[in-house]
Amino acid sequence: MRIVTVSRGTYSQGRDVAEKLARRLGYECISREVMVQAAKEFNIPEVRLVEALQDPPSIFDRFTYGKERYLAYFQAALLEHFQKGNVVYHGMAGHFLVKDVAHVVKVRIIAEMEDRVRLMMQRKGVTESYALHYMKRVDEARDRWSRYLYGIETHDPTLYDLVIRIKKLSTDDAVDIISYTVGLDRFQPTAESQQAIDDLALAAHVKVHLIERHPRIQVAAASGAIYVTLDDATAHDEKEIRDAVEPLPGVKKVEVQSHPMLTPD
Repeated sequence: MRIVTVSRGTYSQGRDVAEKLARRLGYECISREVMVQAAKEFNIPEVRLVEALQDPPSIFDRFTYGKERYLAYFQAALLEHFQKGNVVYHGMAGHFLVKDVAHVVKVRIIAEMEDRVRLMMQRKGVTESYALHYMKRVDEARDRWSRYLYGIETHDPTLYDLVIRIKKLSTDDAVDIISYTVGLDRFQPTAESQQAIDDLALAAHVKVHLIERHPRIQVAAASGAIYVTLDDATAHDEKEIRDAVEPLPGVKKVEVQSHPMLTPD
């Protein structure tokens, strides 16, 4: 029940690699449909969810935590797929969520800017200047978003098991390399690595039940134990959280911790 995450820039051919890889392995291939699932499951407009994941946070967002709410819905839906395994995911944030899970193969597909521009011009019929401006704007937005939310650089090669440059290597070559890597014993799921995925999924599920009332809330899980951290939690907050979380499937106990509220920069 293995998992592959494919991080990619726009028009880097990462989507093509992911789709070919999924067909080769017989895995489910997912991307935008996770947003659709989240939008339906949590009754939110899909366009707002897409904007939250693609656009960098504004000053207003940093005080209202609007993007964090939408991201919580997306994470819960994506981690449900990851729990099932045998999946190839391409798109935003996937590798960030499971960076410490041993049986996930994390891949970054890169391409030269000139090749990306040329591909966009071919597919969309736009001018070279428009394509170049679009690429730079999207890349910068995604970089700001990952730095804001995770404190990391998307282009950092240490985040990935494989970084493959599509130039001399074709998309088919990339699929061959990734397929071989997926088959290595070191990426075989273990009881511990599956538990790690289950813990992440449970924590995400709990968080979506709490984040509307407590947007700065942090949730972690360990084998059914839920650990909630909240700014300046009152006794009423703690009781409210326990009452909301304890009935949820998979929850065995709930601990609520409080720390002083910090004002966003």
